[in-house]
Amino acid sequence: MKKFLLLGFVFVWTAWDGQAQYTRFIVKLRDKGNSGFSLANPAAYLSPRALDRRTRYSIAIDSADLPVTPSYITQIRNIPNVTILNVSKWLNAVSIQTTDPNAITAINALPFVQSVSGLAAKTAVNERVSTRNKFTVEEEQVPFPLLTQRGEGLTGDYFNYGSGSYNEIHLHNGEFLHNIGMRGQGMQVAMLDGGFFNYTSLKAFDSANANGQILGTWDFVAREASVTEDHPHGMQCLSTIVGNIPGQFIGKAPKASFYLFRTEDVATEYPIEEHNWVCGAERADSAGADIISSSLGYYDFDDAAFNYTYSQMDGNTTIAAKGADMAAKKGLLVFNSAGNEGGNAWHFLVTPSDGDSVVAVGAVATSGAVGGFSSYGPSGDGQVKPDLASVGVAALVQNTGNTISAANGTSFACPNMAGLGTCLWQAFPEYNNMKILQALKQSASKYATPDDRIGYGIPNMKLAFTNLLTEYASSNATVNSCTATLSWTSKDVQAMKYEIERMAPGETSYSKVGELSPQAGNILTIHNYQFTNSLAGLNAGTVSYRVRQVVDTAAASLTAVYIDTANATVAAGCFATGTGNTDPLKEKITLLPNPAGGSTVSLVIETSYAIADMPVRVYDAKGSLVLQQENTKGSGRKTIELPISGLAAGNYYISVFNGQKLLGTSALIKL
Repeated sequence: MKKFLLLGFVFVWTAWDGQAQYTRFIVKLRDKGNSGFSLANPAAYLSPRALDRRTRYSIAIDSADLPVTPSYITQIRNIPNVTILNVSKWLNAVSIQTTDPNAITAINALPFVQSVSGLAAKTAVNERVSTRNKFTVEEEQVPFPLLTQRGEGLTGDYFNYGSGSYNEIHLHNGEFLHNIGMRGQGMQVAMLDGGFFNYTSLKAFDSANANGQILGTWDFVAREASVTEDHPHGMQCLSTIVGNIPGQFIGKAPKASFYLFRTEDVATEYPIEEHNWVCGAERADSAGADIISSSLGYYDFDDAAFNYTYSQMDGNTTIAAKGADMAAKKGLLVFNSAGNEGGNAWHFLVTPSDGDSVVAVGAVATSGAVGGFSSYGPSGDGQVKPDLASVGVAALVQNTGNTISAANGTSFACPNMAGLGTCLWQAFPEYNNMKILQALKQSASKYATPDDRIGYGIPNMKLAFTNLLTEYASSNATVNSCTATLSWTSKDVQAMKYEIERMAPGETSYSKVGELSPQAGNILTIHNYQFTNSLAGLNAGTVSYRVRQVVDTAAASLTAVYIDTANATVAAGCFATGTGNTDPLKEKITLLPNPAGGSTVSLVIETSYAIADMPVRVYDAKGSLVLQQENTKGSGRKTIELPISGLAAGNYYISVFNGQKLLGTSALIKL
């Protein structure tokens, strides 16, 4: 027994001796037993907004959502010389700080502890001066002049972008989303970065600060709420999304709300920052955020023993990639910069952009040219990476001198893309994160031939919108007494329009039979519509209708999409009176004169009974309703004078109804 204990002691000491250079560790736990939390009561640990996301997208609440057992944390905290740093429920792990080998021995002895591993050497938690410049490429900034230029858009762009911001957003046709009211309002974005220096006082954030768009902050490095005194990198990334300086600098989702989380210790590079990243992503999820934008990445460390190999960039190995994919599993849309390693020996993307469900973003100029520094794909397991590309070459950012500068880096391409993704998802909250990602990919410039520089390419937000709109919209056609009613549901703004096309039995192509203007409103909204169309004079069979939605009426060329098709059946009795068919109706309808060239035509209706509700409808040759009157009649004959002076010369059909029942139809030739 003594020998066993001695060997155990030697093992623990040897383990500590191998990690003696570390002062920060990750403690992995075996379970979440006796936590006091249950899957049946998720409101105890998830916000209403987080729960709503899970309900909306049918995401199951599972053990990963359960908090780490509080008593486990307490027992670790009570060990002398141990400081709890951050706690991850997804990893079921706790990061700690200690220089005491006896503390590590005591933690290892706890029955609920699976392992203790070194994560980082000692550093002052309040260290503000970088000894390792992680953002060299991105700090090469040049002032950007104040210029004004408005682009062309739906009804004249909603924002006055200035030439620089306009060129950035126009690369993606992103101004289209702003013009239909999708500017980020109601959406929540979590930024994970190395600090948000002076965001409370710099002018790009005036609107966001005044409107309360910053929902919360937390520093996972210093374990405090303030993030304004740290590195400016996160502030610059934030500015590309929320910036609002009319005529000079407009962000991609300037009305969105934000959580600002400092997870990066810019002065050093150790895996503990990956653990911080996961903790930040968890907090974003629990708070109810929709989007994560992270311009951070890892592959080499201050201690080479932690370095990753390219094969480990497989989306399943690193701490950060596991956390990023878990965030996506919980329903968040995760954007991460691909990295600025294209010109150095590493060459490839960095983690967590290798995550299977992470949107890795490469950098291009407003011309579409790829930035030479932008990291190459694919991932270590052969996935297409980067996924997409946005402006990261001479990208506009707020700088610390309170002016706007142009800077390079996938760090800025990432939030540019995240902001546009935010606005697209705002338009279609019915769809989950992966559906939005797929729409972005399908709209991109290289979707059919992805490569290792920009992946599927540069997304076209107008195309992504129309693709989703086509999937969302629905229609159906019904027939009642030889009148077809086409009903459809879609999303629109007042400046759009609908065109209705019909292919009648025996025809081989569609022709336009009507047009309809959307209901009032300048913010994209769901609306329901109906269009009636006479089937008089058509042969029996199937008539097909389709709705063409023109989504951009002011562009150089109209942008339209067929949102849905619906079919109806033409009955054998829907022919025009006097065509030689046997009329199954005993009622008599006569037009005098016919053809008619005057201002009126006499419609003579004979029935042996009275009619309390007798609509009279006039349709043109394409079936569009051009005139309607409400009438009644007693038994016998009634003559109605129909005004036709406003009708163009051509063929028309006049249908008479008894309530909803068709009495008959007569053809009219207007001279």
